[in-house]
Amino acid sequence: MRRFLSVLLSTLLLLTLAGCDAQKERQPITLTIWHVYGGQTDSPLNDLIEEFNRTEGKEHNITVKVTSVTNTNTIHKGVLAAANNDPGVAELPDMFVSYPKTVLAMPDETVLVDYRDYFTEEELSAFLPAFLEEGTIHDRLTILPVAKSTEIMFINKTLFDRFAAQTGAKVEDLDTWEGLFATAARYSEWSGGKTFFVHDYHFNYFQVAVESLGESFFDENGIAFGPSFSKAWEPYADAALKGGVWLSGGYATEPLRTGDAVVSVASSASVLYYSDLVTYPDNTSEKIEFIARPCPVFEGADKLVMQRGAGICTVKSTPEREKAAMVFLKWLTAPEQNVELVTKLGYMPVTQEAFDTYLPQAIEKLADPKYRELYRAFLQTQEEYTFYTAPQREDYLSIETSFEDEVRLLLSAAVKNLSSEDDLTAAASAVLRQLKDFYGR
Repeated sequence: MRRFLSVLLSTLLLLTLAGCDAQKERQPITLTIWHVYGGQTDSPLNDLIEEFNRTEGKEHNITVKVTSVTNTNTIHKGVLAAANNDPGVAELPDMFVSYPKTVLAMPDETVLVDYRDYFTEEELSAFLPAFLEEGTIHDRLTILPVAKSTEIMFINKTLFDRFAAQTGAKVEDLDTWEGLFATAARYSEWSGGKTFFVHDYHFNYFQVAVESLGESFFDENGIAFGPSFSKAWEPYADAALKGGVWLSGGYATEPLRTGDAVVSVASSASVLYYSDLVTYPDNTSEKIEFIARPCPVFEGADKLVMQRGAGICTVKSTPEREKAAMVFLKWLTAPEQNVELVTKLGYMPVTQEAFDTYLPQAIEKLADPKYRELYRAFLQTQEEYTFYTAPQREDYLSIETSFEDEVRLLLSAAVKNLSSEDDLTAAASAVLRQLKDFYGR
């Protein structure tokens, strides 16, 4: 009898523990996320999160809750404040959207999950390698690519066609930097001094151009200013001094919206802000046609293009919560859901299968012709170009900011002081010397 009671009690104890474990597995898990994709009440990612909660999340007892939709700068500040335990700030969410600069600035980046602990090599091989490379900080994959952007050339075809009809210019001339800057100078002369081209980030132009020509843009002291920098500088500065390049601040979308420029190179995500209705300074408006093409390259150089766009970090917590986050992220980066997300935002998907199979199908269903143009340019870019990953330097952001300001300032001053008798080549060289002096080179 004692033996029987002992076995019975042991059996009951095991059943109770098993029941507790099963109950634990069935316990709902709510994950929080900060992101940047849309507004709090109008966000494609929010819509997809709701779909996840109804389907895959419901099956696994996981709910994802959006606690902030803002911009990357605000998230950057919020993450660092929380990571530094500043008084009165919100705790880190389970997941947040981040650029590498945020992770690099954290006092202890090991509070973030290394996705290689949760994704198999086979699963990671589905992603574009360059996108994973950018998310790898100190040999740990801490930023999972979810939606990426790159730089695309946007053209006001309506204005360009008027110019082309009288000058013989061709859109194909814009496929190289040499051709684009020569066309910009020609347009300024034809139009009586109007700007032709605007680049969102002059720093990106030089960085990618120099790297594509086979040299390193940076050295241990900052910008290297090697021979390839001079090669990139000459046509750019010539067109700028002739009035063909936009040197004012602001985003590239603005001068295209007002007809003050014809062509831009900008983040692909800026398609959200281009309008097919141009309003000129005299308040007249005109319906125009936009086309998109891959970013120009130098003749004979590698086809290299900047990759942009943030990814998602996951904060370490418990194995159960971390695994729940992986269920969501694997669902979100699966080709079908990923293409649904990015085509509403002007971003690229992150896996090769999404590019090869799902994106071409999605393009045909896009109602807005600007988006169809953009995604055709994406397909060509992904097929022909290599995505450039900016180096993870502590001084990267400060160099980028100072360069962007200084190069526009120096060239604007040179344009203002130019006379008709001045030699433009000498003026361009003088500005380059000033720029080097600014960096002590």
